Amino acid sequence: MMRKFISLLVLLIAITSCEEDVKFNNPAVQGLRDNELWRASEFNAIIGLDNSLTIQASYGYEQLTLKTANITPGTYQLGVNETSKATYRIAADGISEEYQTGTDIGNGEIIINAQDTDVSKGYITGTFRFNAEDENGDVVNFQNGVFYKVRITQVQ
Repeated sequence: MMRKFISLLVLLIAITSCEEDVKFNNPAVQGLRDNELWRASEFNAIIGLDNSLTIQASYGYEQLTLKTANITPGTYQLGVNETSKATYRIAADGISEEYQTGTDIGNGEIIINAQDTDVSKGYITGTFRFNAEDENGDVVNFQNGVFYKVRITQVQ
């Protein structure tokens, strides 16, 4: 009897200790910055009067800005012009570093996903990856970037 009780107690402890803490990032902006997870704590999307898109995401002293020439789903190449670009900025204690793509600067792409984007309902989804440079030619790399159901907060 005691052996059955102990077996039951061990089984009960084993079952209750196998609990998983699952966190859902819905919505989210995140990616791998220089191979380390970077996850924004605040973010929003803005549609310009010219139908352009700007996603602003921040984590502490770090700010990521993704701009596309249009809000239409599709692929927007970075490093080609100034209308579709990525900027990563760190500013703290009076010191600031800014990395960006632009005309013949850096490379990458922003993809707006048609499947999970609904501008009429006020959210946008897609992926991004880029290499951006600072004024000294140093590079920051973002890969496997995702913006998922980011709320469109305003139209400018």
